[in-house]
Amino acid sequence: MTTFAPLDAADYLDDEETIAEYLTAALENPNPDVFLAAVRDVARARGMTQLAKDAGLGRESLYKALSPGAKPRYDTVLKLLQVLGVKLVASPSSGQSPSG
Repeated sequence: MTTFAPLDAADYLDDEETIAEYLTAALENPNPDVFLAAVRDVARARGMTQLAKDAGLGRESLYKALSPGAKPRYDTVLKLLQVLGVKLVASPSSGQSPSG
């Protein structure tokens, strides 16, 4: 019987384009915890300690902000994304008119 190691997305998040695509896919899910989990994967790929330092956060604060069920502040998320080299972009929803 063949056994496989669990897939860790962080192992594949090695450039800004891949990270941006991964986070964009996570944003398409209506559950905000999916996006936070994706940011956590990216943070682990880049190194939590260095990311916290670059974002001006304590390491423990970063872990707390990205823990399951957390409700991080918007400015905290923006700082993290900036340090990660990505930005959020708004675009029209496909198939919906402006009037609803």
